Amino acid sequence: MILRSKDIAELLRNIRKSKDPLVITPTPDITKLESDCDASVDLRLGSWFVMLKQAKLSCMDIDDANMDIDDAKINGAQRYTRTHYVRFGDEFILHPRSFVLGTTLEWIRLPRNLAAIVTGKSSWGRRGLIIATATGIHPGFSGCLTLEITNLGEIPIKISPGIHICQLFVHEMTKATDRAAKSKFAVSRKPRFAIIKKDQFAGLLSNPKEGKD
Repeated sequence: MILRSKDIAELLRNIRKSKDPLVITPTPDITKLESDCDASVDLRLGSWFVMLKQAKLSCMDIDDANMDIDDAKINGAQRYTRTHYVRFGDEFILHPRSFVLGTTLEWIRLPRNLAAIVTGKSSWGRRGLIIATATGIHPGFSGCLTLEITNLGEIPIKISPGIHICQLFVHEMTKATDRAAKSKFAVSRKPRFAIIKKDQFAGLLSNPKEGKD
């Protein structure tokens, strides 16, 4: 079941009364949420952006451990990526057919009985700016959300920290989970790539001799 904006506002207003609260900080305008007939919360764009250095890559190898952008592994990641910090009042220009990772300004914490999905706003989509994939957020997640942003239009688009860039739809679980879901992106304030793990079947395809008697 998708929660109404009014339901989300009530959860945010009663945050101190709950042992397992929904947290969005900075807190949205609760009075506006209560008066809306919507089923989502608008989220704003943060200040951090990460782009791939196109000239450094002939192709992207998903097996390259250095593609995992983490503070603990930054020595390898810097060869492939460029990180930008954009102050409030300044602009980031996303050129046609360019891709960048951004973050939400808001820090999100979901309780164990709620999950969420982030989608782009149609007002941006009609100008060619797309949140490339719907981001699923598992129960118990906490952190800023990484946004995969693409300009599919024909002209550059200016985006600035603080603009409303996407919307959060909150879903109620049929039953609360026993513990918070683990996520490699949890408790993160900056956008980052991550290692793509192959499953066992994919490994057998790349090494057909393995698994044979």
